[in-house]
Amino acid sequence: MAPTSQAAISADLAAPIAEPRIHGSASIHAPRAGSTATLIHDCQELFKVRVTAMVLVTGWAGFYLGSMQSGISSVQRGLLDTLIGIGLVSAGASALNQAIERKSDARMIRTAQRPLATGRISLATGVAAGIASLALGGFWLLHTNLLTVALALLTAFTYVAIYTPLKRLTPLATFIGAFPGAMGPLLGWTAARGRIEWPAVALFAILFVWQFPHFMAIAWMYREDYARAGIRMLPVVQPDGWSTVVEALFYAVLMIPVSLAPWRLGMAGSAYAGVATALGLFYLAYTIRFARILRARTETESRMLARDLLKVSVIYLPLLLTTLMLCAIAKR
Repeated sequence: MAPTSQAAISADLAAPIAEPRIHGSASIHAPRAGSTATLIHDCQELFKVRVTAMVLVTGWAGFYLGSMQSGISSVQRGLLDTLIGIGLVSAGASALNQAIERKSDARMIRTAQRPLATGRISLATGVAAGIASLALGGFWLLHTNLLTVALALLTAFTYVAIYTPLKRLTPLATFIGAFPGAMGPLLGWTAARGRIEWPAVALFAILFVWQFPHFMAIAWMYREDYARAGIRMLPVVQPDGWSTVVEALFYAVLMIPVSLAPWRLGMAGSAYAGVATALGLFYLAYTIRFARILRARTETESRMLARDLLKVSVIYLPLLLTTLMLCAIAKR
């Protein structure tokens, strides 16, 4: 449910370039239980609240656009029930993901302070919380329709049981993980409409393609971290950077026609097409700039190039979805 790259959107933007030394499996800055590591903070980390918020935003966009197709208001079709259910399923999947990856998380600088990695929350508690959140989320989505319940639980299963273990086996895990990562707007659409339709597929495709330049930037920035944890991201398996750049560029180019699919399907008018094209070219420009990692003179320069692409990717997606929703209103 949680996007793959998505596990570190806000954290990665806030993290400093300089990395602290690691002693054993935890950072020297490890907070002590009962002091800085409060229960509320640990729960936020366990359920990846910022990532879940991103899922909710995309789910809301899908619900809103789907409701407009029906000519009725979002409130009438249970927007609140939809967002609560999606949020609980996403949070539960995040907790179970961390339960599986607690040992590898402890070896990575950016994840070493997660509550399961440090032991501030026990494995049994983390698993129980994850299962309970998943079950409650699935139950809550019964207020929408069975299709949405089935898709939400299938998304969580794919993320936890397929994508998570594959990360230690093959770089193709990124491709597999992009499927649950793109499900937010599709779930919102089916909650509003009760069926999968081409506009919903278009929204799914936008989220699917968007993830690759975004995640290649994160994977490059933290390639040493991933290597230390035994996670076979593309920059770890092929450290020269060529494959990372090629994959990011391929999907950045593909993002332009994919982002125009809602226009082609009649969801929005020509104003959306113009803005979407401009945003896509902007995203592509920063991805081309990211290719300079191949000849970067220092690691700091290399990481800054990746960080800039990451920032642009985080700006691009909400701008595109907001434009689509506004233009869909204008078209009505």
